Amino acid sequence: MSADDLIPLLAPYADEIVEFRRDLHAHPEKGHHEVRTTARIAERLERAGLAPQLLPGTGLVCDIGPQGPVVLLRADIDALPLTEESGLEFASTVPGVAHACGHDLHTSAVLGAGLMLSDLGACGALEGRVRLVFQPAEEVMPGGALDVIAAGGLDGVDRAFALHCDPSSDVGTVSLRAGAITSAADHVLVRLHGSGGHTSRPHLTEDVVFALSQVALQLPAVLSRRLDPRAGVALVWGRVCAGGAANAIPRAGELEGTLRCLDQEVWSAAGALLAEVVHEVVRPYGVRAEVLHTRGVPPTVNDPQAVSLAEQAVLGELGEGSVRLAEQSLGGEDFAWILEKVPGAMIRLGTRSPGGRTYDLHQGDFVADERAIGVGARVLAAVALRQLSAA
Repeated sequence: MSADDLIPLLAPYADEIVEFRRDLHAHPEKGHHEVRTTARIAERLERAGLAPQLLPGTGLVCDIGPQGPVVLLRADIDALPLTEESGLEFASTVPGVAHACGHDLHTSAVLGAGLMLSDLGACGALEGRVRLVFQPAEEVMPGGALDVIAAGGLDGVDRAFALHCDPSSDVGTVSLRAGAITSAADHVLVRLHGSGGHTSRPHLTEDVVFALSQVALQLPAVLSRRLDPRAGVALVWGRVCAGGAANAIPRAGELEGTLRCLDQEVWSAAGALLAEVVHEVVRPYGVRAEVLHTRGVPPTVNDPQAVSLAEQAVLGELGEGSVRLAEQSLGGEDFAWILEKVPGAMIRLGTRSPGGRTYDLHQGDFVADERAIGVGARVLAAVALRQLSAA
């Protein structure tokens, strides 16, 4: 069956996957706690005659089709720990938890693609195997993709593809990019310790506050000179904490932020450099430094051949003008772990209503045009079919 047949193939499921998304949206679950979400997905796949395999904890894997080449379609199923402010009729019913990154849409699109491909498989029209992965805890570093890998979810996989909502692009379009499309994302915590004292006698103290200010300014500057600027290194502080009185120099203080990088090799080198620079910066002030650098996720690096295949599949399904060049993002994405193991691509799916507002991800008022669910299902099915025919 060709890509031209995907619209009628989707038709029996088009309304259902929208309703499925609304149900998930109203009942969001945080990473590693997606019990209801996993059960709802498993029940629908079983009703289609498939045999989903539960992952340890939450999430599941489900194979469709005969032995042969394997293409993986991945959805992340977790929600964010924030309050929804969208005003939608199907807004979150769970206080402090919301699908504000579109994972409910990703899940419904992969489910729709799976149901379509299952129908093809029942007709003997699949040229290999499609593996659906409904992955937990994308938002919990270092990410639930590692759970999928540990459980053997990538065994035998030739290529892997995933969607991510893009609220800056109109529904009916997708964006693609070869190479790094998202960034490595690490957590950095710097703790400084000194003797403390009175602000009238700074010469008799080890001034933690002043030393913190120097680290906050100088560490990002030094990294920009010691690391290749083409790697897109960005160290940004999100929290500074020290002291409690205007006339007292405290004994301890902290800086906390994130380190992001688009290049795998530079990312690997940056960690050791962080500690070296911090200790050099604070040495003149006599304070003691602790540097806690926690690896998050690596850059998400799209395979050029996978991107080319996806582009041809999307153009065949959605038509000319449907593909844009994706901008690089310094956001982190744990699909990167999967792309370290097998070639593939993350596809950005337009979710903006034409002429409408551009929403921000990870904000309580995030709203997606629901027509993107059917578009996403068709795109994923078309990509899977093209991959299997090319294998």
